[in-house]
Amino acid sequence: MRALRILLTVAVLLGGLFVLADRLAVGFAEDEVADRLRTSEDLPTTPDVSINGFPFLTQLAAGELDDVKVGIKDYDAPTGTSGQNIRIDNLNAQMRDVEFTGDYSSATAATATGSATITYAELLKAAKSTQPGPVTVVPGVTATVVGLSDGGDGKIKVAVEATVLGKQLPKPVSVLSTVTVVGDTVKVKAESLPNLGIALADGRMRAVTDFEQKIDGLPGGIKLDSVEAAKTGVDITVKGSNVSLAG
Repeated sequence: MRALRILLTVAVLLGGLFVLADRLAVGFAEDEVADRLRTSEDLPTTPDVSINGFPFLTQLAAGELDDVKVGIKDYDAPTGTSGQNIRIDNLNAQMRDVEFTGDYSSATAATATGSATITYAELLKAAKSTQPGPVTVVPGVTATVVGLSDGGDGKIKVAVEATVLGKQLPKPVSVLSTVTVVGDTVKVKAESLPNLGIALADGRMRAVTDFEQKIDGLPGGIKLDSVEAAKTGVDITVKGSNVSLAG
């Protein structure tokens, strides 16, 4: 009995040491991957990296991680236009089957899915970049987008400020717009044209209400998947395969 108790005590101690070593190793690996990702993506701050699954040491020996979560608070994504980026908030991605080198200089996920948000204030910059000033819709009538907000039911409420025959309307008129993803581009399109009290050419008015924003470079090569209007901005989902975490 005494020998059995000694064996059990030793087993518990060894198990505890193994768990401690495992957690220390995973913490080191998370820091290394985070630093590599910050460098490769030129991020202003270090991202959050969480390596899931236990034990970690067996995954380390195999050179493949089952599940890695990455969180980037603010990411400035290129738009395809020189010098212009769009800020993406709270980009959270889950990486599966991540193969890596021993020094973590290279890490690639077989698949990745995630979510993020583009605020309405940030998306409004896209609308204004396509029309830096009021657009002449018909002679004597100008209009410009001045605000975006949640329109409910997955729609964006687009506020348009207009001047008719030299007089500015007392308040902006609004339209509900759908938001979709086509390739690497977010597109906003009005379901109907605003009522300015005068007959308007559809094409000229849509030059004001409709706009799009290209998002050209998300981390690791992940791509836009879907988009939906929400309370504080546009919620996007992303996905990818052979996504690079480092290297």
